[in-house]
Amino acid sequence: MRTVRDLMKRGVDEGVFPGAVLLVAREGNILFLEAFGHARLLPERPMTTDTVFDLASLTKPLATAVSVMLLIQQGRVDLDPPLGTAVAGFSDTDKRDISIRQLLSHTSGAPDYMPYYEMLRDFPVSERKGALRELLVREDLMTRPGAVCLYSDLGYMVLEWVIEVIAGMPLDLFVEKSVYKPLGLNQLFFIPLTREQVSGQYLCAATEDCPWRGKILDGEVHDDNAYALGGVAGHAGLFGTAQAVFGLLQELLNAYSGRPNAGLFHRDVVKVFFQRQSDVGSWALGFDTPTRPDSSSGRYFSDQSVGHLGFTGTSFWMDLEKGVIVILLTNRVHPSRANEKIKAFRPLLHDRVMETVLICPSP
Repeated sequence: MRTVRDLMKRGVDEGVFPGAVLLVAREGNILFLEAFGHARLLPERPMTTDTVFDLASLTKPLATAVSVMLLIQQGRVDLDPPLGTAVAGFSDTDKRDISIRQLLSHTSGAPDYMPYYEMLRDFPVSERKGALRELLVREDLMTRPGAVCLYSDLGYMVLEWVIEVIAGMPLDLFVEKSVYKPLGLNQLFFIPLTREQVSGQYLCAATEDCPWRGKILDGEVHDDNAYALGGVAGHAGLFGTAQAVFGLLQELLNAYSGRPNAGLFHRDVVKVFFQRQSDVGSWALGFDTPTRPDSSSGRYFSDQSVGHLGFTGTSFWMDLEKGVIVILLTNRVHPSRANEKIKAFRPLLHDRVMETVLICPSP
């Protein structure tokens, strides 16, 4: 894996990211796990393989989607009944006929993003979730549900509401109790935001020097809307290590492939979630699939692959056919989100990994 290591070092040297952890696995075996660069620049702190990252939108597949999986397996919800039957707040709105499937696959017609935090931060913390849900009910749809694919944070905010109503508990508690604890993944978690809890509790990769919070974010969720909601949301807020992300992905892959697993996920349900849902987009249910020719997964991941990207510089791609998992966790937004060099770096890295692992394996 020398050429992979060299490329990661170049990523640090050329300012793609201050630091990163890369994990590569095949057939359940970790082939490569190394840290590069710095978790924080000032004061300087080196990156380590057990550094905790703000996973950003990896929350969508690794918390929200897997929670819906379990609720489906338990017979408590289905993919296609209208939203208005699951959440009473939507029953008399233009969103009542949106399905869970459309929310998961970004075809609900909901907007991609709204700066709700600008309004929510004026509310007491205890009132913000209710205020957000009123905004979600009133928000205009961009398109007719099912007509086009529009990546949407708002759709996953709605899914968090659905999960809470059906499970009878908040998303963070449900996914911890039902997924992470049974799998022994104690390094996947949300960080509820109180000042006392955040300071120094976790060795995290720092993210942005946030202008409106007036500090470099470190152990505090980067996403503004998730922050305003107290750190727990359906679209962002999950933190974790590369090994913990791998543990969950490998469990899903084992279930998908019919290999020995913990029995948490049902093969038939996982197969549905990993299948591209429509001709109008690349999305499966909570997971993306490669788009040709410009996928961040590069040239060698098969069409039978799923993955996701996170704004903070996190990503994973999992080839269901070849049994390869690549997890790249970086702090590319540290100290500024203006750094977008990772867009060109990701496909280069994935190609280098696949060339090394599948074509010419070497130490």
